[in-house]
Amino acid sequence: MRLQKASSFALYAVLELAANPASQFSGVEIAQKYNISAHHLAKVLRDLGRAGIVDAVRGVGGGYRLAVNPKRLTLLDVIQVFEPVGPQSATSGDAELATGAGQALRMVLDELDEHALATFRSITISTMLKLIESRPWASAAHSPKAARRAASRR
Repeated sequence: MRLQKASSFALYAVLELAANPASQFSGVEIAQKYNISAHHLAKVLRDLGRAGIVDAVRGVGGGYRLAVNPKRLTLLDVIQVFEPVGPQSATSGDAELATGAGQALRMVLDELDEHALATFRSITISTMLKLIESRPWASAAHSPKAARRAASRR
């Protein structure tokens, strides 16, 4: 599964702000750290602000900070600001529904979307920070699922 750029940029920004709650960061600082477009990130941060996820502090020494508790903020909360997650309703006029194969494929894809939705809903930003800290990708012995479980126990 791939996320839209805006969703990925939003997660980078939220994770950076959550990892350093006592600090404020400019959009440019975050963009430079993740090697992403500062202009695009500025739009993403504006949308996160409108959603109440980040606060913008103006003036000298200003920047962005996380406005919500990272233990309660889920990946789904962030991603849904930028793209729909979950089964996409097909209309009766969709050609894919005209055949049994199309209907079967839609059913399987909807089930996969439901699993993605449940996963995004179950993982908090705090859990992601623990996962980043534990660096399970550095060890080939860990599966992604085992790594998430280990991070959630901390």
